[in-house]
Amino acid sequence: MKQTDLSRFHVALILGGAALMLSLAMGMRQSFGLLQSHMIRDMGITAADFSLAIAIQNIVWGATQPFVGMLADRHGARPVALMGVVVYGLGLVLALTATSAWSVTLGMGVCVGLALSCTASNIAMSVTAKAVSPMKRSLAMGSVSALGSLGLTLASPMAQHLISTAGWQAALIGFLGLVAVMLPAAFMAGRADQIQVPAPLGVQQTVTEAVREALGHKGYVVLAMAFFVCGLQLVFITTHLPTYLDICGIDPSIGSTALALVGLFNVLGSYLFGWLGGLYSKRLLLGGIYVLRSLIIAAYFAVPPTPTSTLVFAAAMGTLWLGVVPLVSGLVIHLFGLRYMATLSGVAFFSHQVGSFLGAWGGGVIYSHLGHYDLAWQGAVAIGLAAGLFQMTMNVQPSARILNERTPPLPG
Repeated sequence: MKQTDLSRFHVALILGGAALMLSLAMGMRQSFGLLQSHMIRDMGITAADFSLAIAIQNIVWGATQPFVGMLADRHGARPVALMGVVVYGLGLVLALTATSAWSVTLGMGVCVGLALSCTASNIAMSVTAKAVSPMKRSLAMGSVSALGSLGLTLASPMAQHLISTAGWQAALIGFLGLVAVMLPAAFMAGRADQIQVPAPLGVQQTVTEAVREALGHKGYVVLAMAFFVCGLQLVFITTHLPTYLDICGIDPSIGSTALALVGLFNVLGSYLFGWLGGLYSKRLLLGGIYVLRSLIIAAYFAVPPTPTSTLVFAAAMGTLWLGVVPLVSGLVIHLFGLRYMATLSGVAFFSHQVGSFLGAWGGGVIYSHLGHYDLAWQGAVAIGLAAGLFQMTMNVQPSARILNERTPPLPG
C-alpha cells in the first residue's frame, strides 16, 4: 500500500494511535518523580537509589533504541510497540511489589527503559512520517508530539490524587490501567507497517551502511551531541522538581500541577515547532529551544521558588518541552531520507539518554551529598547554553546520496 492510498480515516487512526501510545508512555514516565519521597520513606531507600533507577531507565532506553529502531525498520512498528506495552506493564508490577532498591531499578529502570524504546517518540515519529506526505510531515510530527504530551496532564494529577488518598502503590495500579489502554493504541499505530516506503533512486543501503553514513556526517554528529542536553535538562526537572519543592516547603500538589502544566503547554509548543519546522531552519529553531530552556531554568532556580513562580516556570518549560522531537526527526529525514529513520533517530537518541542518565542520577548524587540542587541546576544551564549555540552551527546539507535523489530540497 502506498501512502497516497490511505483514506483520511486510516491516516487519523495511525496518527491517533501513535499519539495515544506516546502520550501514556511519556505521561507515566514523567510522573515517577511524584513517587520518590514516598518510596524513600516506606522502603528505606535513598534519593540516590531512586535517582539511579531513573538514570538506568534512561540509559537502557537510549542504549536499546538503535536496536529497537532496526527491528522496527525491518519487521514493522506493530510487533515492537505491542511488545513494549507488555514490558511496560511488567516494569510497573515489579515496582509495585518492590522491597529493595535493586527491584525498583529492575522495574522502573530496566523494564520501563526498554518499554519506552518500543512505545515512545522514536517509534511514534517513525509511523507518523510514513503516514503523511513530505509537505505535511513536519506539521504532522509536531501534532502527534503535541497530542502525545497530554498524557502528563492526565497521569500527574491522577498519580498525585491516588498517592494522597490511597498511597503510592495505588498510583502504580492506576498506571497499569493506562498501560491497558496503550495496547489498542499500539495496534492502531502499527497499521503504518502496511505503507510502502519509496525505494531509493540511487545506491541501495543496508542498515550498517546507513549508520556508517550518518556517523560520517558532521551535521548529524553535532545534532546527536547537542541532543545530550535535552535529556539532561528535562529528566533533571521531572525527577527532582517534586523533591526540590518539598525541601522548599511548598505543597506537594504544586509539583503535580506543575508537571500537568508542562504537559498542557507542550501541546502548544510541539504543534508550534512542528509548524515552524516546515517553514524555517530546523537547526536554528532547535538551538533556540536549548538556549531558551537554559535561561528559564536559571531564572527559576536563582531565587527561592513560590507556587506562582513554579507554575510560570512549568508553563514556559512546557512550551519548549517536546518541540525538539519533530525538529530532530525532521533533520534526520532531511539528511538521510525515510528508509532508516527509526534506526538513525535511535542512534542520535542514545546521546539524549546519556544526558538523561546524568540529569537523573547526577541530580540525586549532588542533593544527597550537598543537601541542595544548586550545583545541578547551574551545570544544566551552562551546558544548555553551550549546546544551543553549538546546534546552530550544524551542517544541514543532505548526504551526497540524498542530494542525488531529492529535487527540490526540503527546508533544513
